[in-house]
Amino acid sequence: MHTALLIIRLLLAAVFALAAVTKLADLRGSREAVSGFGVPARLAAPFGTLLPFAELAVAVALLPRSSARFGAVGGFALLALFAAAIARSIARGEAPDCHCFGQLHSEPAGWRTLARNAVLGGLAAFAAIAGWHGPGPSATAWIGRLHGAGTVAFAGGIAVALLAALTVWGLLALLRQNGRLLLRIDELEERLDAVGAPAPPAPHHGLPIGELGPTFTLDGLYGERVTLEALTASDRPVMLLFTDPWCGPCNALMPQISDWQRGHAAGLTLAVLTRGSAEDNRSKVREHGIENVWLDSDLDVYNAYQGNGTPGAVLVDHRGRIASAVVGGADAIAGLVAEATRDPAPAVVPVVQVPARPAPPPPPPSFPVGADAPELELRGLTGETVPLTDPDRDTLVVFWNPGCGFCQRMLDDVRAFEQSPPAGAPRLLLVSTGSVADNEAMGLKSEIALDGSFAAGSAFGTTGTPSAIRVGSDGKIASGLAVGAPGVMALAAAAAVD
Repeated sequence: MHTALLIIRLLLAAVFALAAVTKLADLRGSREAVSGFGVPARLAAPFGTLLPFAELAVAVALLPRSSARFGAVGGFALLALFAAAIARSIARGEAPDCHCFGQLHSEPAGWRTLARNAVLGGLAAFAAIAGWHGPGPSATAWIGRLHGAGTVAFAGGIAVALLAALTVWGLLALLRQNGRLLLRIDELEERLDAVGAPAPPAPHHGLPIGELGPTFTLDGLYGERVTLEALTASDRPVMLLFTDPWCGPCNALMPQISDWQRGHAAGLTLAVLTRGSAEDNRSKVREHGIENVWLDSDLDVYNAYQGNGTPGAVLVDHRGRIASAVVGGADAIAGLVAEATRDPAPAVVPVVQVPARPAPPPPPPSFPVGADAPELELRGLTGETVPLTDPDRDTLVVFWNPGCGFCQRMLDDVRAFEQSPPAGAPRLLLVSTGSVADNEAMGLKSEIALDGSFAAGSAFGTTGTPSAIRVGSDGKIASGLAVGAPGVMALAAAAAVD
């Protein structure tokens, strides 16, 4: 039993030490991860800074016999706290990056992360309970018995370990510096484009133009299935967009993918092919209202089309033939979308040298205060007509998405506003994407109108959720557009004061 307790303590100490060191090497990422799990902004910085020191203290306490039981209790407390935060995120449909081991390993928090914490928490609980009166041998007592060559060898081992840690830290710093250099290069290229400097010819990546695209069969996020033949059954070209749920640039491109799918549905079929499991992708897809998502978990299709990074894309015409090179990066993909939708039904989309910066999209509509609100036909959760305005009071129109993490975080504020509305409070109307079940699950009392295609939001000039605008009882715009949870709640409070 004593040997088993020692092994468990050493395992837990190694895990906590690795987690602490990797977080200390990336404190900024640790603070951002803490914030992603819902810790208020004012507490995220100190909590994210103190967390790795707490983990390091647990790792050290687990080694000597005298403090082992306290280290086990502390380890169990930290793991229970992590498990509670992960479970809360899963329940809310969120998947923040766990940042468990800093930049060494980070993944969206999900059931796998929760299971790992449960196993480690069980080991910590066993070490605390079974080892409370007899925690097993000390892991450090042998140091005091070293003499001569043994002492030198131990000191050398410590030096090697420190050197290895410094090397890892240096490599991480080098990677961050490399990222900054890449951003600087992008900025310089944009400046060259602005002054008309000629761009060098882009190398061709991917299969030859005009060749039949490799066929495939992929599963969707909910068990559905698609083939290349099904995607090319219409007269529209198809864009295969390769993404990865753990790719930062891919995640940043999500809102634009949603806009492309809605804005170019008549002229382009945009299919998102992603790595990972359905669970890895569902929350982000729901948050942005993205459709036509297919699992390329083993990168079979990506490799068949000779992808060269994520995000990347290639065009296939309606006959299933390759119609473009494989391009990579948000700007190049946006240029390919612009080229593919320039002609409503091209037989084969011509190969182009994609511009570094596509033409900017048209600005959203702008409604000055006092202008007539757009006329919309809104339907409630049971299909009833929901009026945009109330003849007796102003209406705060809130554009919402049940799968949006920012919307989920402000649910408590909305419920508090519903339960104790201030004097003169406006009528609250949520214009929401998602299914009827998703919206009913929020348990809100306010009126909810479904806007699955986000047409109402686009009509008011908003491109994201949560956002809000105030409409007067006379049907005229009574405020500017507020974006983000703080702005929405501030607009609600201001409307009540007015």
